[in-house]
Amino acid sequence: MQQIDFLQVGGFRVGQAEDAQAGTGVTVLLFDECAPSGVDIRGGGPASRETPLLAPVADAAGLHALVLSGGSAFGLDAAGGVMRFLEERGIGFDTGITPVPLVAQSCIFDLGIGDKTVRPDGAMAYRACENASRTVLKQGCVGGGMGATVGKFCGAPYAMKSGIGAYAVQAGAIRVGAIVVVNALGDIFDVDTGRQIAGLRTEDGRGLRSTEQQMYAGIETVRNPFSANKTAANTTIGAVVTNAAFSKAELTRVASMAHNGFARAIRPVHTTADGDSIYACSVGHEKADFNAVGTLAAYVMAKAIGCGVRAARDGFGLPCASTLGTV
Repeated sequence: MQQIDFLQVGGFRVGQAEDAQAGTGVTVLLFDECAPSGVDIRGGGPASRETPLLAPVADAAGLHALVLSGGSAFGLDAAGGVMRFLEERGIGFDTGITPVPLVAQSCIFDLGIGDKTVRPDGAMAYRACENASRTVLKQGCVGGGMGATVGKFCGAPYAMKSGIGAYAVQAGAIRVGAIVVVNALGDIFDVDTGRQIAGLRTEDGRGLRSTEQQMYAGIETVRNPFSANKTAANTTIGAVVTNAAFSKAELTRVASMAHNGFARAIRPVHTTADGDSIYACSVGHEKADFNAVGTLAAYVMAKAIGCGVRAARDGFGLPCASTLGTV
């Protein structure tokens, strides 16, 4: 197994656009062909669009595009711009009248960063499509990761800046990659060393402490720490892309297994204050065991989370991991 560039998985382009001043943005995956896809949503507060298309019993063959954005539920308007971009190029489900692009979307909550009145919209998503590339993918505070933050259990003053990350590997002819917007309530851990690299900062803001320990310390209290600390503003969203050929049912299972990558790299995870969602998309025709691909999916997802944290930069009054010296 060897590391490859995420875009080397092939079969798709990635485009990004953002408003750096407002602190929000959008990342779009444009598939060369309608890509069979599955999704597994584990968090308690997702903002998503058209995910029922991916149910194994639904008639839709897959997706023409996938959108990962900021803006919370307001940001769901962005998918309209992607649909317009694809329809203009004759891409979509053939209705006999006009092609209807199949576009799914998930959003993070980034309204507490920058300007809460500015959200990704159709125009921003259209620009992202125009920017789509097969060879260049920026990571960190760009696209859907522009307003991403982590470590928010004790409120914004102790949080850290995060971003979007990607990682991919190749094993024989099989390629598996992950792209993820890291916007977690919890702390971030390096999958190889187990060391905390981002998350809840100490009282003086110069180091890291454990969100889990803070949570356990208040386990006997009747107050709800999520509402009390106003931490219901998270959600980590991502996608696994592989050149292995799978059905929607198998890809749903791959997406489910990829959540193990979330669990390895984010603690705590899948809380009611998160809307954690993972898509799995097939962009090739190689034959492979989906159990093996699902296992790889968990690994690349955990690595991609680390990449998103390492590539982040200071912003909106919050330090990144490189500034804190934890990576």
